[in-house]
Amino acid sequence: MIKYLGTRKTDEGAMLYVFLINGAEKQIRESALKQYPGCYEALPASVKARISANRAWLQKL
Repeated sequence: MIKYLGTRKTDEGAMLYVFLINGAEKQIRESALKQYPGCYEALPASVKARISANRAWLQKL
């Protein structure tokens, strides 16, 4: 079972996505979302849009 709980920012400004995975709370960085199957799919559409915008911005660099 995977449930999205929200986001948190680190002191360095990085975004962490907080999930409840099989009863344990996990904080996952955007770059590590693909290492946890089902987490990206559990994100709301607004968060997915923000991640897509971040990736598009990075590709322009």
